[in-house]
Amino acid sequence: MLNTQTNPVAQAARAGMGEKIRGALAVGKTRWGMLALVFFATTLNYIDRAALGVMQPILAKEMSWTAMDYANINFWFQVGYAVGFVLQGRFIDKVGVKRAFFLAVLLWSLATGAHGLATSAVGFMVCRFILGLTEAANYPACVKTTRLWFPAGERAVATGIFNAGTNVGAMLTPALLPLILTVWGWQAAFIAMGSLGLIWVIMWRLKYYNPEEHPTVSKAELDYINQEVEPAPVKVPFTGILKMRGTWAFALAYAITAPVFWFYLYWLPPFLNQQYNLGISVTQMGIPLILIWLTADFGSVGGGILSSWLIGRGMRATTARLLSMLIFAITICSVVFAANASGLWVAVLAISLAVGAHQRLDRKHLEPGDGLHAQAHDEYGVRLRRHVCGHWRYVHDPDCGCRVDRHQQQLQRAVHHDPGDVLHRVDLAVLHGPAQGSDAQRVIV
Repeated sequence: MLNTQTNPVAQAARAGMGEKIRGALAVGKTRWGMLALVFFATTLNYIDRAALGVMQPILAKEMSWTAMDYANINFWFQVGYAVGFVLQGRFIDKVGVKRAFFLAVLLWSLATGAHGLATSAVGFMVCRFILGLTEAANYPACVKTTRLWFPAGERAVATGIFNAGTNVGAMLTPALLPLILTVWGWQAAFIAMGSLGLIWVIMWRLKYYNPEEHPTVSKAELDYINQEVEPAPVKVPFTGILKMRGTWAFALAYAITAPVFWFYLYWLPPFLNQQYNLGISVTQMGIPLILIWLTADFGSVGGGILSSWLIGRGMRATTARLLSMLIFAITICSVVFAANASGLWVAVLAISLAVGAHQRLDRKHLEPGDGLHAQAHDEYGVRLRRHVCGHWRYVHDPDCGCRVDRHQQQLQRAVHHDPGDVLHRVDLAVLHGPAQGSDAQRVIV
């Protein structure tokens, strides 16, 4: 247990949020610098992922992609991502988080830049596979870093902060990419994103150390980090983790929620572009996407305020957390109103509420999963959960692409008498099993 007399967060538990933050910083700031590094890595991770969706309208025209081509490109990223989780946890354990994260970000930055050299859908598939394979190291490495640098009482906050990088990355992408695209073209945009990763690699190499090895960490902060007595990690074999009921509970939960986030990440830009003819500029496409991912960012970091408020009102912690998760789950349903929204901003509002609530639920999967597998490898449990859910994503993306093509052709044959909404049609179609045949002929524009 933490010593509440020396734990500044515990001392400020009943104080205001500002006092809590000041109390956490009073014992030392080095661990927050380490957290900043993994936050920026996660931000870059999602900039590299989200870029393809933002640039999809341009790439589809230039390379004559169908929706099925675009879905298959995303599919190979998911294959690489799932394979990467089989390898990355053990690799991080073996060589250490500093060297493993350094190598992973270096390779995914090179893979991102290589997109600028691709000349066909197959070339993009190869690049996306390598990108997914190497980006899979991000979450295991971030979880490992927070376990090394933060006591249990601060890990939920640390997890929420670095996980917010996913939404910051998705938010920065539509803000920055159009500026590069309009001046230098899409090839330069991929190369520029890869260059940002190389800058991070240098910072990580120079600044990151494990707590006991850090040259400037104070003794007070080191004692604060290490004062909690945790059981020594037990190396549990893969089959042992599979026998844990909690593993399958979190794997199932993540298998249900993860495809939703990937659906938004990959298909929101094409949907908004087609439905409202937004183009690729910052003012047209950028602002709606920025608002959506800004709301998601608030949901990731600020969503815990609700459960904390309920606990403060006397509700049991478990009940408060379950109730808050139920409220967020209901809020996710607001996305159904985007299907037939009367205008762009009504759709943006509905989607924003859904994405923000979804991110809070997604973060809740990260927090207990870390504690669940504390007796085994922390990053091992995280990668297992995400690997299990990855198999559903294999089906989800190609199926969406096939259905988008099929329904677009139906709309085209209807001569726009009832334009409907691709997002709504895809959501309904996914419930009725695999598509029959391939109608992937029409290019998304």
